[in-house]
Amino acid sequence: MISKVLVANRGEIARRIFRTCREMGISTVAIHSEADAGEPHTRDADQSILLTGQSPAETYLDVDSVIAAAKESGADAVHPGYGFLSENPSFARAVITAGLTWIGPSPDAIEIMGSKLESKRLMAETRVPTLPSVEIEGLDSINSAALSLGYPVLVKASAGGGGKGMRIVSEPSELGEALESASREAEAAFGDGTVFLEKYLTAPRHIEIQVFGDASGTVVSLHERECSIQRRHQKIIEEAPSVAIDQPTRAAMGEAAVAAARAVDYVGAGTVEFLYQDGRFYFLEMNTRLQVEHPVTEMITGLDLVRLQLEIAGGDTLPEKGPRIEGHAIEARLYAEDPQNDYLPVTGRFHRFRFPEVEGLRVDAGIEDGSSVTVHYDPMIAKVIAHGPTREAATAILAAALRRAQIHGSTTNRALLVRILEHPEFSSGETDTHFLVRNDAAHLGRPLLGAPEERLAALAAALADQERGRESSKVLRTIPSGWRNSPSQPQRRAFRGEHGVHDIDYTMARPFVLEGVGTITVRSAEPGAAKIGVGDDELEFEVSRYDDLRYVDSTLGPATLTAIDRFPSVTGEADAGSLHAPMPGKVIRVDVSVGEVVSEGSVLLVMEAMKMEHTLRSPHPGTVTQVLCEPNDQVESGAVLVVVEEPVVG
Repeated sequence: MISKVLVANRGEIARRIFRTCREMGISTVAIHSEADAGEPHTRDADQSILLTGQSPAETYLDVDSVIAAAKESGADAVHPGYGFLSENPSFARAVITAGLTWIGPSPDAIEIMGSKLESKRLMAETRVPTLPSVEIEGLDSINSAALSLGYPVLVKASAGGGGKGMRIVSEPSELGEALESASREAEAAFGDGTVFLEKYLTAPRHIEIQVFGDASGTVVSLHERECSIQRRHQKIIEEAPSVAIDQPTRAAMGEAAVAAARAVDYVGAGTVEFLYQDGRFYFLEMNTRLQVEHPVTEMITGLDLVRLQLEIAGGDTLPEKGPRIEGHAIEARLYAEDPQNDYLPVTGRFHRFRFPEVEGLRVDAGIEDGSSVTVHYDPMIAKVIAHGPTREAATAILAAALRRAQIHGSTTNRALLVRILEHPEFSSGETDTHFLVRNDAAHLGRPLLGAPEERLAALAAALADQERGRESSKVLRTIPSGWRNSPSQPQRRAFRGEHGVHDIDYTMARPFVLEGVGTITVRSAEPGAAKIGVGDDELEFEVSRYDDLRYVDSTLGPATLTAIDRFPSVTGEADAGSLHAPMPGKVIRVDVSVGEVVSEGSVLLVMEAMKMEHTLRSPHPGTVTQVLCEPNDQVESGAVLVVVEEPVVG
């Protein structure tokens, strides 16, 4: 029996594993970096151990430090979660060598399936369908290899996953840069820069099969998940079951996945991923760990997959037959990133992070009120999952919960997720992996509220601010706000939102017209809330204040407003032509020098932050007059990196 588990991970997945361990009466140990001190996962465990350092390489990826923490804590088992060391065979061997129970497949299975090249060879031998691919043996072979596959091709890292180390190449001139960038990113993320070329399908769906194996040789399929909606080759919405396949196809994919797992004597939780197009499926890879999207499988089967992992690691066996599918489940990954700015990760603090309590809704979060997102780790902050009797019911629960959630702080992809769920392509089940290529993410990720609705939110903020001021007043506190013996001028406040400045004129005692909205009646107002009548309808708003910021939540959706001071200070304009660091990070490469003439869109430098590379390009044509950074420099958000002076016209 396992009695004490160290989770070699952080954030949401560590909390998820701790939850099941508590239910099973198993003691838990968290590890954390200096940057994660005090974060929720460290408090959820029975014991927490500091790993000296802040970056992943110094902490969560340091095998010796993690093994030492396990020994220090007295743990008798290690659960790797996903990411970090979860698919590292050397780590699995180190855990076993230390006399600890490894909650996962054998190191040999991890090693074979961890290499996309080796796993594709094995699948071909096992007669599991695979896509054509070519290994890169030297620079001279690159172009001929790509031509043999036919453009477009996909440059793909042999190790790891999560969309890192992948580049789509449409023509020969793009190949060299794509290979270098993908290899560099793979080396940074997985410690292995090996890449290969694979035929790129033009409109595939991404469908994966959850498998489980035990030590007696039994392997079962727990059905499929569809993960076709992706950005940067990384899933953001997953669902089960898939609407794209029928029962015979489901059975065939399940049999292929089971065969793949049996080929490596698989034990524990694993996922076999396929691309599906025109009625045919092709092996993509096998993830030898628990997947991020495992909750949708749990919700349609009624199983706790972490419990199943722990039981199998403790020697239990599986039933010969998998469970039935009950209802439909959908998961949305909530990221601290900006879809309107090429999905740029965003650091910062979350003042409040709460979702409504709704039947069928589950939230697996790595953060809570007061948590911060730092530059050191992946920007995923939560998974929001809904289950219903039908796909339509699950979609409605999930979209409504995302709209109503109180997410006060850093920018997130919430609006993008809601609009995908409400999109006709999603409703009809006609999505594929190119959904966010066909549909502009900046448009889908725009604020959920239009200008009239945001103006209503600004009115609610004005009413709440007025009541807060009256509540703290030392005189005439009981007199209604704005009271006059006879009608007089309205009260005024101003806020800046996504749709510009809202100058709000309002009265408390009688109806008035709100520009762009219509006739308004103030039904009630409190320091943190307001009820507003719009015609025959009544809307309730909750208002939260953080310095000059106002977060206004309602069934319409969220609004973030900045209160405008009556006497604002004068600020100077930013330096013309300056390219600023969009976030803290490390400079990987500088492509220009002083005096160089560049075009609009020219690559100036490449940064690494939050485990991803970010290419910074010139916003306009001109001449480089200053280069203020070098490769390997750590830079802060907003730092001036390069200055490009525009040519003088006339």
